[in-house]
Amino acid sequence: MAATPERVSASPRRKAGRHRGEGQWAAGHFTPLNGNEQTKKDDDGLNVRTRIETIYAHRGFDSIDGSDLRGRMRWWGLYTQRKPGIDGGKTAVLEPEELDDKHFMMRVRVDGGRLTTEQLRVIGEISQEFARGTADITDRQNIQYHWIRIEDVPEIWKRLEAVGLSTTEACGDTPRVIVGSPVAGIAEDEIIDGTPAIEEIHRRYIGSKEFSNLPRKFKTAVSGSPVLDVVHEINDVAFVGVRHPEHGPGFDVWVGGGLSTNPKIGVRLGAWVPLEEVPEVWAGVVSIFRDYGYRRLRNRARLKFLVADWGPEKFRQVLQDEYLKRPLADGPAPEQPVQQWRDHIGVHRQRDGRFYIGFAPRVGRVDGATLTKIADLAEAHGSGRLTTTVEQKMIVLDVAEDQVESLVSGLESLDLQVKPSPFRRGTMACTGIEFCKLAIVETKGRGSALIDELERRLPEFDQPLTINLNGCPNACARIQVADIGLKGQLVTDADGNQVEGYQVHLGGALGLEPGFGRKVRGLKVTADELPDYVERVLRRFQEQREDGERFATWAARASEEALS
Repeated sequence: MAATPERVSASPRRKAGRHRGEGQWAAGHFTPLNGNEQTKKDDDGLNVRTRIETIYAHRGFDSIDGSDLRGRMRWWGLYTQRKPGIDGGKTAVLEPEELDDKHFMMRVRVDGGRLTTEQLRVIGEISQEFARGTADITDRQNIQYHWIRIEDVPEIWKRLEAVGLSTTEACGDTPRVIVGSPVAGIAEDEIIDGTPAIEEIHRRYIGSKEFSNLPRKFKTAVSGSPVLDVVHEINDVAFVGVRHPEHGPGFDVWVGGGLSTNPKIGVRLGAWVPLEEVPEVWAGVVSIFRDYGYRRLRNRARLKFLVADWGPEKFRQVLQDEYLKRPLADGPAPEQPVQQWRDHIGVHRQRDGRFYIGFAPRVGRVDGATLTKIADLAEAHGSGRLTTTVEQKMIVLDVAEDQVESLVSGLESLDLQVKPSPFRRGTMACTGIEFCKLAIVETKGRGSALIDELERRLPEFDQPLTINLNGCPNACARIQVADIGLKGQLVTDADGNQVEGYQVHLGGALGLEPGFGRKVRGLKVTADELPDYVERVLRRFQEQREDGERFATWAARASEEALS
């Protein structure tokens, strides 16, 4: 029987719709398929700086165009922060303009985590003068301010750029900060120093319109440390230090990692890249994302979805054939790191005989006055170099042996501990409802209070442990790969009231045996119950663990009763 006209026309329409729907430029689909893509087509985000400097900073917040305010200003590290007093139950209900405060979060990009004492002092002074003292260390090595007025932004840029810092592409659909080993170039066990590659990528491509319109944000990690200290598994592209049996030290290439509401561990391309070729290969990977990335749906616009659909073999082939125009050498995988902590906290000898000293603020929360004092200490006892880490910590470099004790004493007088408890060392938190428009619950203060409670209740606990608190499902604090990951949401308490609480993920891990945390059916904890719950689970771990067993391994085999 002949097909009806309806059947003949229906099938092609569905097929074409699916094809068009991904919005891939490489397939010729340049028509914007959502508001974000239209905003970027209307004007490149980098162009908003001129309007900020010449119009908005003079006329004030109310003069800012909506597409700039909630879109393009991110290209210069600026997000509106959450209006005070709006509870988490209204996060998903209110319109963006109802959530917006007339102040901004500003992110200072710190590629590789590398800072001088001069730069840190300027960061601290800006915090005190323009940001009400705020200055959080993020889990991507940046410094983040709050309470920034649009009128002050040009002056802040002027001061940052005078010391070699910027907010360029710190947010937005761009190549975000490049995370790097905080002990690059100095660690005794380092395989290769990735700093020259980070610097060259930054010089060539950051602030360039070649990559200023990506489908979504793009995260990069480069580290030659054998302790795998940059969470390479959850970056869009990562270059991991390895020793090739024929070519010597270089980098193993990973692509397609990321968390949020659809987490994926990155995959190896099986390719070895020498240091001098890292920028070129990086640009090739970003170009694939720009050209082939999915632009129709924002929740599928990360590189991890393209990698999942293509697989590493096709991805490598396209990279080689269409962008590099040459094959890449095959190479080995990284070796399993020996130590469980990857954060460089404590006192460690450098390859030159001096020492680096890593210390732990509380959940990344510091302030401008403290940062200036850290700069003073580092200048007095070191060479004027510091770094931030992907665990919301800091490190002072190049400390002579006879200066170590004095520096440690000075840091600890500021409550910056060099020998922290596992709870201080392993707890981190996202910004939370205090400032974030996506958040549902509080995080920073609660994380700090949890540290105090656990130190008081479990003073003998000495196992490596990560506790990550997130204010919403977006996983900025990496909840799925923590020993104890806490995803903020509203929960029902014993009296039937909706209160702040957390869904619990247990036993997540990174390293060469990465995995996502286990969720126990129906397990949700109110904020008030949190210390009791964590104490209960950790006591069971201590009672039931086998010799040398990590928390993540125990959590994978423990009964639901033991984890509840």
